[in-house]
Amino acid sequence: MKKNVYSYLPLILLIVVISLTQCKSKKDVARTVPGETRVEVLCSGPEFFSDTEYFRANSVAESQNQANSKRMALSNARAELAAQIEVTVKSVLDNYIQDVTVGNRSEFTQRYEGLSREVINQRLSGTRVICEELTRTTEGRYKTYIAIELSGEEMINAMNQRISSDERLRVDYNYEKFKDTFNQEMEQMKQDRGY
Repeated sequence: MKKNVYSYLPLILLIVVISLTQCKSKKDVARTVPGETRVEVLCSGPEFFSDTEYFRANSVAESQNQANSKRMALSNARAELAAQIEVTVKSVLDNYIQDVTVGNRSEFTQRYEGLSREVINQRLSGTRVICEELTRTTEGRYKTYIAIELSGEEMINAMNQRISSDERLRVDYNYEKFKDTFNQEMEQMKQDRGY
């Protein structure tokens, strides 16, 4: 009787191995689309999206020169980050100005927008690289993938300093209300991303 069980063991193992390989190949088939190849983008994905604490952006650039590849990727990421911050700050300013009572609303808005552009330009130099990958293509070109971030807290503090130093704006300025409006906008940005 024992001999019969052992004689079936290789057959059982073969069936298990075939079953496992069949399951794996079905998974792989489910992930592919005919005529398309899956591409992995380095320094990209949910962990590199902006959230309630940080503004984040990523980019990729290719060049014959390694240094140019990195410079172009960083420049593109900073431009994307600046655009993202500008949209967010514009929303914050619009919402904040609607919630507070000010004398000349259009002058107030223009001064806030001017100061916010100055702060954004100054703060971009304080961005931090959170991911950088360098590859070389089959044609011998360099490709740099990069992701950067800028703290929302640093941004709000820099804006607070600039607004507080402007005599006209300081009269109608409420830091706590401004910060609350900024935090609400950061939360909304996170929700818009779906996580």
